[in-house]
Amino acid sequence: MACFVVPAAEAIIVTAAFVAAKKKEQKIQAPKLADGDKFATEDVKITWSKRLSWLMGMLWGGVLLLAFEHLWHGEVVPFPPFLTAMSSPEATAEMLHEMATVGVSMAVTVTAVWGVMCAVAEAKVKKIKASLKKSAA
Repeated sequence: MACFVVPAAEAIIVTAAFVAAKKKEQKIQAPKLADGDKFATEDVKITWSKRLSWLMGMLWGGVLLLAFEHLWHGEVVPFPPFLTAMSSPEATAEMLHEMATVGVSMAVTVTAVWGVMCAVAEAKVKKIKASLKKSAA
């Protein structure tokens, strides 16, 4: 029915956080690049905006697929009230229950998978830094 609404709300929040993180990183990076040093960032790391872009892609991809699937089955319509489950109070209650159970669990699962992805990526970066440090010495 409307389980994709919860991940969509999370995707909107993550998109706003991504834009803010990107702006902040550009402000920090701008003075270094103004000196004419293209390779000012010798410290290899995965930025927060990059990590948030991974989560953003996962969330928006899932939301678009689920919205299309619900549209295909006639649960979402292109006219008000847009969600067919809002046509009666009983159906609305069922929809809200589905959002609270299925929607929240989907959003939490996607975020947990993203957290594991970030942890694995960070471990790989640390391993690469250690091997570079060892080969330089």
